[in-house]
Amino acid sequence: MYTPEQTRQLQELSKSLLKKLSQKSLNIKDLASLRNVLVFHEYRYYILNDPLLSDTEYDTLYKSLEKLESENPGSITPDSPTRRVAKELTKSFPTVNHLVPMLSLENSYNEEDLVDWDRKARELTGLDAIEYCVEPKFDGASISLIYENDLFVRGATRGDGVQGDEVTTNIKQIRSVPLSAAFSRFGIEQVEIRGEVLMNKENFSKYNRQLEEQHIAPLANPRNAASGSLRIKDPAEVSRRQLEVFLYHISYYSSSDKLNVKKGEMAGPEQAHDAKLKKAPHTHSESLEMLWDLGFRSPKKEKKVFLSIQPVIEYCQTFEAGRDKLPYEIDGMVIKVNDFALQDKMGMTTHHPRWAIAFKFKARQATSKLLKVEFQVGRTGSITPVAKIEAVPIGGVTVTSVSLFNEDVVKQKGLLIGDSVLVERAGDVIPYIVKPLAELRTGKEKKIVFPKNCPACGDELVKVPEEAVLRCININCPAQVVERIIHFVSKDAMDIRSFGAANVQKFYELGFLKDVPGVYLLPFDRIAELEGYGEKSIHNLQTAIEESKKQPLHRVIYALGIRYVGETTAKTLAKAVSYLMDFKNFSLEELQSLEDVGPKVAGSIIQFFNNRDNIKMLEKLEGLGLNFRNTRSERKGTGNLASQSFLFTGSLNEMKRSEAEALVEEQGGIILGGVSSKLNYLVVGEEAGSKLEKAKKIPSIRILTEKEFLKFIGSSKGK
Repeated sequence: MYTPEQTRQLQELSKSLLKKLSQKSLNIKDLASLRNVLVFHEYRYYILNDPLLSDTEYDTLYKSLEKLESENPGSITPDSPTRRVAKELTKSFPTVNHLVPMLSLENSYNEEDLVDWDRKARELTGLDAIEYCVEPKFDGASISLIYENDLFVRGATRGDGVQGDEVTTNIKQIRSVPLSAAFSRFGIEQVEIRGEVLMNKENFSKYNRQLEEQHIAPLANPRNAASGSLRIKDPAEVSRRQLEVFLYHISYYSSSDKLNVKKGEMAGPEQAHDAKLKKAPHTHSESLEMLWDLGFRSPKKEKKVFLSIQPVIEYCQTFEAGRDKLPYEIDGMVIKVNDFALQDKMGMTTHHPRWAIAFKFKARQATSKLLKVEFQVGRTGSITPVAKIEAVPIGGVTVTSVSLFNEDVVKQKGLLIGDSVLVERAGDVIPYIVKPLAELRTGKEKKIVFPKNCPACGDELVKVPEEAVLRCININCPAQVVERIIHFVSKDAMDIRSFGAANVQKFYELGFLKDVPGVYLLPFDRIAELEGYGEKSIHNLQTAIEESKKQPLHRVIYALGIRYVGETTAKTLAKAVSYLMDFKNFSLEELQSLEDVGPKVAGSIIQFFNNRDNIKMLEKLEGLGLNFRNTRSERKGTGNLASQSFLFTGSLNEMKRSEAEALVEEQGGIILGGVSSKLNYLVVGEEAGSKLEKAKKIPSIRILTEKEFLKFIGSSKGK
């Protein structure tokens, strides 16, 4: 429908309009442009399932068009996007009419929007307070299901809101869609239900990994994965993708003629009694309960009912804060007037019902431009490409830098300097580039060239077999030295407070700090001459440095930054010796006999303790007073949980995971880093993932809930 040149022009026009919006310079002269870009993006979103704007960017443009048209009603055209949703449908599946048009929802992005909507709702109904039902806004592909005489007869995509693609066979592959449901118990002969097809987070990740293994570009988000799956011509493939469906709205129903109930009405209480039928719901929340009872996966457990708007707002904010714990993606909450009679009274516009509104969460995705790539050197010498992009707000923060991980990732994604890119940031996770928007290329983009020499020291880079990263192996590389020191003083290592990355970098540049032992040899008299370093701050830093000498052995081991040795492995190693330098005499076989230490980890430890420069550094640190002795070595192998191994997965409610691990270690237990035959107990919290499934396949592993673990640990302590 659109040529590559038209696509580029419309995307540039979109960005220009968004910029005007931010500058508050959008006016009636921009109406035609707004309509054109919105029609274009609707086509990309609904037809191609390949959006070039984030949802928030699209919604912002749409609301601007609505505002301009409301201020200038004479300028509204019949084909405006505010009059209907999208122009075309894919020709791959038969087109069918929805029994009732699938309208959009009015969107809100803040507390003020919801308060204003509540005010309008109360004015429309003439009530002082309204009962609202609140439920998640699922981020998937909208569908419409029709049941006749209790049997599922048709499923369709949303399409343009009036017509959709008939995808009945594919929807039948989704196990959460009942092929029959006893609507006749409510006097219903024909019913149309609205819902959302989803691919949960775990299945989406697995699917994208499969695509990458086949050298196919990964999908942008679970919504696209779900929508694209509905249009696959092989139903068996749809079944393999393990889609899910939430049903959340009854849009139409007709009742049995035998009950003398008019079309569009449910059987009333008296008729229900006479015909031995169940009482029909009169509120939205009751309809969700009914769908659940009939075997549908409705948001029965997630929905809540409130009597005013303020607790609605608080519930929306609570749900947004916890969205990352959900197994599926949601992009907001939907607030509906609960009473059906009030819904009818409030009515709807040509675009959306007046009795419902969506509270949209902060954007997870946005489009930007890849300006350049810089190469950073890590503490182990790994070279990481970092994309510098045009500043863009995502998830409440402004993003300008995005890690590209390694050369293989860059090649798989097909990224070029100058590309328009789709960027995502989920919760507190670091942002990443989902994909380039190849349709917008002009031919001026440039290939990303990886360096052959270290950006910090100039030494030739090497690529270790079976590794995806380039690496600088010069131990005196200045970038590695700084990163090693930053790691050494960090919270989970030696925990030297007041000694952050900025101080490390500054002291290194001034020549006060050249290596890890230098942390304990700082010239505080010279530091006192620097601006911003008063007597109190210097005293705090000196005290923190001195206190760090008392840290237990496992923290020292972790602080050394030995490759592949994390916090859990460091604890395992600390229990294996009474003196740190004993590791000089360990063999590969002896190390691998320790819990959770494989060939790769053992090889890295051997390499570290056979390096002359590392031994000199350790001797210097010991001479400066650091604790190299295992103060708990005499307790090794003792305690009621001696030699028993534990692993935690999912979110705990009663305590932090670190606190639970400490309880195990206090009684001589061992914390492992993964599921294996060496594991004795897996403690499962909420939203447990793949570790639980793996553990179920190993009969020797005992699986405990959090409550069972606390009871178990308490009885063990009593013994």
